[in-house]
Order: sequence, then C-alpha cells, then structure tokens
Amino acid sequence: MSLPDRKEAEVRRLLAQRTAEPVPADLAERALADGARLLRRRRILLTALWAGVLAGLLALGVWSLTARPWSEPPPTTTSPAVGW
Repeated sequence: MSLPDRKEAEVRRLLAQRTAEPVPADLAERALADGARLLRRRRILLTALWAGVLAGLLALGVWSLTARPWSEPPPTTTSPAVGW
C-alpha cells in the first residue's frame, strides 16, 4: 500500500469509528454573539488606529509650522575674517 492510500485508509477508519457528538442547542446564538463581539473589537481598533494616524499628522503639521525645518539654520560659527 502506498503512502497516500495508507493515509486515506487511516482517515476512513477513524471516521467510521467515530460517533457523532450532540451539538449544543444555543450554538448558533453563541456564534452570532462571538462574531458581533469580534466585529465590534475590530471596528474599535481601526477607529483608534485612524485616530492615532490623524493625531500624528496633526502633530507633524504643527511642528513643521512652528520649527520651519525647511529654512536654513542660523550659522553657528562666525564668518571668515577677510581683509585683515
């Protein structure tokens, strides 16, 4: 027996031996509640993420307007003495 045939025979044997377990009566309601909770958490997480991105962009805009990083910084040394 080749390897795939042996695996298939093992799976068929396990499925034939197994008895069906009863399903809880409130399974659908619990699944619906779990799904709603997961969606609510995802929505809150995405809202917080977007709020953080917007706050970061606002902080970057305020900083760039006050610090003016594009302008040339003042010289830190004196100009060369010419004509001495």
